[in-house]
Amino acid sequence: MVFDSSVRKELARAFGATLVVVLTIVWTMMLVRTLNMAAKGNVAPQDVVLLLSYLALGQMPTMLALSLFVAIVVTLGRMYRGSEMVIWFSSGVSLARFVRPVLRMGAPVLVVIGLLALVAWPWTNRQTAELRTRYEQRTDVLRVAPGLFQSSGDGRRVFFIEREAEGGVGRNVFLVDQQPGRESLTTARAGRLEADGDERWVVLDEGHRTEIDPRSGAVTRTRFEVFRMWVDLGIAASGDEPAPRTLDSLTLLRDPKPTHLGELTWRLGLALAAANMLLLGIATAASNPRRASNWNLLAALLAFVIYYNLINLSQAWVTGGRVGMGLALVMLHGGVFVLACAAIWWRTHGSALSLPWRRSARA
Repeated sequence: MVFDSSVRKELARAFGATLVVVLTIVWTMMLVRTLNMAAKGNVAPQDVVLLLSYLALGQMPTMLALSLFVAIVVTLGRMYRGSEMVIWFSSGVSLARFVRPVLRMGAPVLVVIGLLALVAWPWTNRQTAELRTRYEQRTDVLRVAPGLFQSSGDGRRVFFIEREAEGGVGRNVFLVDQQPGRESLTTARAGRLEADGDERWVVLDEGHRTEIDPRSGAVTRTRFEVFRMWVDLGIAASGDEPAPRTLDSLTLLRDPKPTHLGELTWRLGLALAAANMLLLGIATAASNPRRASNWNLLAALLAFVIYYNLINLSQAWVTGGRVGMGLALVMLHGGVFVLACAAIWWRTHGSALSLPWRRSARA
């Protein structure tokens, strides 16, 4: 029908434009956050682009749901302000009739959101955690970069080299070492890494070393031609249990612990929320043609924020063992579904109801 095709085309154009704007804003915020993490030494600088891609893919379900919701509210709101809704209503098309074209247009997006939430979300979290863990488990010497102050994994050492010459030799080396009962400051003209069997040594050439005893305050200054310091290049294996957000959905379902069920509640809730947002968008898009305002869009965005926070709250309840996963999904998303259907019914039949205060007003 002409009605279905025209509504779907309008929604598709609005969804594409909204998605571009949302992606631009979110990617900019993620880029600033990722660069800040790289500047603090939490991730490797060469992994910034890869980490940004993982973060963006992980947040894609939320961005798609928000874009689809905003597109519905903006498109139907424009039709209200342009008096197109009056024409459709006069032709016998009710507001409930808009549900079918909206669902047909949003069905592929809902499928993508479900796949991203259930499959891509744990994969991106797992890849991000591996990047961070691999960089954090790098040795102190290997993490040193020219022109940057770099602290060791335990925070007791601070390294700095001005520049790096050929053969892995660092020029103008600066090293601060804090050990129990001793603090030292070492500067050298050059430094390099040497292997002696299974051991690794940092060899500094032509420098000065100052040691301070914090208890007595005694200061010892020495000048050296060659100074050798042993470093441990072993990488400690991580024995921590993987976070639930990094596990795939089947693993969470096979091991129904409260933490696993809470994470699964969040993933399923995000997909269900995207479907409910289609109905909420139809119900909240109504606006007065005589008012050139976007209060309906602000109210819709507020509803999205509240709904998203309720999803996080339901995850916390399931994780804490207060409610079961099924009950949390039914209470939250079932309640929102009933509320959205009731709002659409009210928009369609509310004006025809004969309420007591309306009868008295007409009298």
